[in-house]
Amino acid sequence: MARVAGIDIPDGQRLDYSLRRIYGVGPMIAREVVTKARVEGNPRVRDLSDDELARIRETIDREYQVEGDLRREVNGNIRRLIDIGSYRGLRHRRGLPVRGQRTRTNARTKRGARKTVAGRRRAGTRR
Repeated sequence: MARVAGIDIPDGQRLDYSLRRIYGVGPMIAREVVTKARVEGNPRVRDLSDDELARIRETIDREYQVEGDLRREVNGNIRRLIDIGSYRGLRHRRGLPVRGQRTRTNARTKRGARKTVAGRRRAGTRR
């Protein structure tokens, strides 16, 4: 396995797919890295020479913020929102959707598994 930005990327996959294992590298950035590192085609990671791997490592380190640094920055941004007491910070603190999604239905990923609450009986109805 090749090691890029502190992450072992799989040997059997094509290069642009393997690079996506790195936090902060998606499809577009992976393609940019391959182009900037002057790697021809889209070879599998095991087929790369040491020189090509070194160019890829150098390109990512020089031009992109990935892994630990990026995680630290994102967490710092969220912490800042919470500290200043903004609406978005409040939503983060409560563990609810931040970007205006509805919560009456859906939002299961953020809110967790359903907790059944006994239904209130309306006046005049019998069971």
